[in-house]
Amino acid sequence: MPEGEKTRQCKQEEEHRQKEEEREGLIEFYGSYQELFQFFCSNTTIHGAIRLVCSKKNKMKTAFWLTFPAVTLCTLNPYRYSAIRKKLDELDQITHQTLLDLYDYNMSLARSDWSTLSTRKRSSRSLLHHVQRHPLRRQKRDNLVNLPENSPSVDKNDWKIGFVLCSENNKDCFHQAYSSGVDAVREWYSFHYINILAQMPDAKALDESDFENFIYACRFNEATCDKANYTHFHHPLYGNCYTFNDNSSSLWTSSLPGINNGLSLVVRTEQNDFIPLLSTVTGARVMVHDQNEPAFMDDGGFNVRPGIETSISMRKEMTVRLGGSYSDCTEDGSDVPVQNLYSSRYTEQVCIRSCFQLNMVDRCGCAYYFYPLPTGAEYCDYTKHVAWGYCYYKLLAEFKADVLGCFHKCRKPCKMTEYQLSAGYSRWPSAVSEDWVFYMLSQQNKYNITSKRNGVAKVNIFFEEWNYKTNGESPAFTVVTLLSQLGNQWSLWFGSSVLSVMELAELILDFIAITFILALRWFRSQQQLSPPQPPPNSHDNTAFQDEAPALSAPHRFTVEAVVTMLPSYNSLEPRGPSRDGEVGHE
Repeated sequence: MPEGEKTRQCKQEEEHRQKEEEREGLIEFYGSYQELFQFFCSNTTIHGAIRLVCSKKNKMKTAFWLTFPAVTLCTLNPYRYSAIRKKLDELDQITHQTLLDLYDYNMSLARSDWSTLSTRKRSSRSLLHHVQRHPLRRQKRDNLVNLPENSPSVDKNDWKIGFVLCSENNKDCFHQAYSSGVDAVREWYSFHYINILAQMPDAKALDESDFENFIYACRFNEATCDKANYTHFHHPLYGNCYTFNDNSSSLWTSSLPGINNGLSLVVRTEQNDFIPLLSTVTGARVMVHDQNEPAFMDDGGFNVRPGIETSISMRKEMTVRLGGSYSDCTEDGSDVPVQNLYSSRYTEQVCIRSCFQLNMVDRCGCAYYFYPLPTGAEYCDYTKHVAWGYCYYKLLAEFKADVLGCFHKCRKPCKMTEYQLSAGYSRWPSAVSEDWVFYMLSQQNKYNITSKRNGVAKVNIFFEEWNYKTNGESPAFTVVTLLSQLGNQWSLWFGSSVLSVMELAELILDFIAITFILALRWFRSQQQLSPPQPPPNSHDNTAFQDEAPALSAPHRFTVEAVVTMLPSYNSLEPRGPSRDGEVGHE
């Protein structure tokens, strides 16, 4: 190979090697701004608005997603579960006879509920015994003072109706009376119904979910719901309940406000095979609440009317309270002297119900069926706890009067989320469209309800506005505010500034220093003027007092000048007449 060609080849290889080194250096220190930002977005721990830059789709609306709340929907009527159907039939028969005796009202029951008289007596003997211990009675209103002034009369004879509750030894009894016969019958029936439920050893026997037969259609954000989007639980009075969007792992988020961007449900409201003595209304009950909070249907729920489309708009509000010395709130309930019996986070209602249940177990020896069961306790059942009803109603009166102190012990949480609701109503389906709507329901959901108008209802739940409101607390006076106010008042009344205050402070310090110096001088002068005191056990001889050695300090001598007049030398001269004459002349 010629020498020139070899040299040229070496130069090319050297240039190629340098380019590779430069390329590797650029890759190590990012070859462009795009690579730099890609590496930053992939490895950064920053959250929030930075994701608008790092997002590949980069849609501004993703920054304004709102988490949709949990929605609980109940059938509003307890169901005749197969596990307790026999005892419920017996209770209905006893109630039928009671209403016939009291009001001469012949309650209509299904033919399948009636059997032969002998069989009915044998099967209901145990239940009849407990019902007779708590009979439903009508009494004359002897003491009208204790009743409210607006209490309506049961009938023209001015009766009051209720049931009797006695202690275990029957020595103390009281009449749980009501001014309305309807309320008295429902409460009396509910009392025995709770005892029947409490006798079930396994609560799963009441878990008869029938989602498809109750909810005909479910859509969120124009997408169909499935079974993964709801959880089921049983309520003693409201029957089967379904909570949507309660799964914290996959929460719904709403991207836009409006009726088309929320939850839409078509529900069945026909009361087929329900308990008419326990529930006197028809429809469904809905409650909107935050995730990880129990649905207390008595407090925040509202009813949905059959044959009506109910549109519910929501506004989210957050409340942040100051803790510590500013307000009596709690962060997580750990400092509240009440055990949380619910498997949820702390709320005021959770604490109040837990407080009542704990007092119920302590006083009555058993737990109330409506609330969670404490560890080591069992639900109240008059087959085991004969006088639990007597104890319960006594305790309930004390609870409402705050004798138990539950309302005082349970404090508000420092942070809470609420939803302000407003509802609108319209007829659904309309008169011109109901035929084809009901036909489609019958084809898809086996809809075979005869009373079409009262058999279905529609519910829409959505955000009204695309924002939320935060109510916060701040201290009325902080240290900075206090100093500022003091400065303002000082300037107003004394016409001085901060520099003037510093001058006054300096004056006060100087005054104190001078006072200290003058006091010290006065004290020293007093010590010098006072004669020394002889030491104890010393000799009283003044001849030796001046001879005491003073090694620590030198003696001070006072030197007095003594002037002695010289004698007159004229007296040494001889005396003569001439001299005498001179003297006399003088």
